[in-house]
Amino acid sequence: MLRGNYPAKVDEKGRLKIPAAFLETLKEHGERFYVTSENGDYVRIYPMQVWSEIEEKLARLSSHNRTKQKFLTRANYFGQVVEMDGQGRVLIPPVLREAAQMKGEVDVLGNLTYLEVWNHARFLKNLNKSPITPEDEKILDDLGI
Repeated sequence: MLRGNYPAKVDEKGRLKIPAAFLETLKEHGERFYVTSENGDYVRIYPMQVWSEIEEKLARLSSHNRTKQKFLTRANYFGQVVEMDGQGRVLIPPVLREAAQMKGEVDVLGNLTYLEVWNHARFLKNLNKSPITPEDEKILDDLGI
């Protein structure tokens, strides 16, 4: 499982050095990843095995399903298959790098089966404008969390 928040840097060539805390878990899934986003505000790094499972679920839906179309359009626009290099870095695709402001200091968060990477200032702004609501607390309580 991928969990926690670890600061990292995106270099001038757009490569993210995967924090050591995540590296071994990611390598267990191989060295290929699908790097994408749903909206361009952040980066999601999926091990190919995890991304393939998502694609299998989507393939079961009709090609006329609007939500499927919207999701795939965005995932494909921002996304690319990348390989981790020998130094534990992954390249963030240029379109996504620009949209998500991926340069310099970033936050790398574990989301159980994938990583989410945010521009640090954008992450703090998003965190502050999206507090946990009483409705969220009820859903968590219903789950026993």
